[in-house]
Amino acid sequence: MKQLAKYSFGLGDRFYHQGEAQLKGVIKAVEQGYPISPVWNKSHREHTTIGTKPASVRAEADATVKALNWTDKYFVDADHINLDTVDGFLDSADFFTIDVAGYIGKKADQSEIDAFLAACKSDLGAFTIKGIAEPFEVTKAFLTELANQYLFASIKAGEIYRIIEKAKGKGNFITEVSMDEVPNPQTPIELFFILKMLAAQKIPVQTIAPKFTGRFNKGVDYVGDLTVFAKEFEQDLLVLDHAVEAFGIPAEIKLSVHSGSDKFSIYPIMGDILAKLDKGLHIKTAGTTWLEETIGLSMAGGEGLAFIKGLYAKALSKIDELCAPYADVIDIDVSQLPTKEQVADWTADDMANALRHIPDHPQYNPNMRQLVHVGYKLAAQSPDYIPLLEKYADIIGDCVTENIYDRHLKRLFNLS
Repeated sequence: MKQLAKYSFGLGDRFYHQGEAQLKGVIKAVEQGYPISPVWNKSHREHTTIGTKPASVRAEADATVKALNWTDKYFVDADHINLDTVDGFLDSADFFTIDVAGYIGKKADQSEIDAFLAACKSDLGAFTIKGIAEPFEVTKAFLTELANQYLFASIKAGEIYRIIEKAKGKGNFITEVSMDEVPNPQTPIELFFILKMLAAQKIPVQTIAPKFTGRFNKGVDYVGDLTVFAKEFEQDLLVLDHAVEAFGIPAEIKLSVHSGSDKFSIYPIMGDILAKLDKGLHIKTAGTTWLEETIGLSMAGGEGLAFIKGLYAKALSKIDELCAPYADVIDIDVSQLPTKEQVADWTADDMANALRHIPDHPQYNPNMRQLVHVGYKLAAQSPDYIPLLEKYADIIGDCVTENIYDRHLKRLFNLS
């Protein structure tokens, strides 16, 4: 079976020009002794918005590893696929993120619910997991509600997995199951029984992306109680161990943190817990690289800065349209957005400082950063954007590498 390294890092690259800059950041962490599999990911939604095809991600990844003489494992992720979109990724991907969010809350057949409840009879009562001090109380009512929420989604995940397995062959790809894009987080005990459902579908889950407590907004830091997150994250890891023993799922299974880019306050927390329990992790980043492109163009000044100012002005005029698909993962205070007239007078440093994710910088504006994050559609519509990326490749590339290594991987691994 294909396996990730202990750590894996999802390198979203919407405009397929930053592969080398991204991998350079990963290489810096690998040189510090941390085994990392780079995983280039791009969703059906992003391909549709930009007008690209899944094969373009494979081409970028292959060219990147060749250019930088990367000889270790790397992967291409069919990100957030479902029954409607999986077929387009079968040829190019070897990592499949099966997104079941759209199936959650739909009820399975009663016979399937009854079978699940019967399989859980021995779990009723005080349920203990090694390493977690307090037992969980498992009742029939709890399991019934969980089945009503997640069993149908798990069955659909099985259908999608079997489509992939038929096309790729058993063991020839990485399987992730994602359930993060939903309103409510899954508790650790809920995660355990969801894994039981997935195991019953014979899905060899290697990474799983639950929805954690708190807000994982696009492109900005985590919002929530860090103590609560730390407890939940550690318990989820212990749940994975218990599930490996109970269900025979792959021993290398790891948590996957979606919208993980820029969650700087939880990176050291995750790093400490991972070191304590000797566990791996998968983190997905996507829009952070696009934002570094906008920062690099701002720093370039001249036509680069003018382009980003124009893009921001258009984003202001289309804010409702741009934000609608991301309503669950952004929180923009419109009153804190500068006007296009104000931005028109900004210098290159003003624009870059407003967008660059350095939370304690006096010019940093998380509301503006989130709006520009979802505004990549506007860049895709411009014939000028790709030529600008190529013209200012060096300055943009430096921004991307610095962001991946200095602001992400160094924090995760507590590197000085």
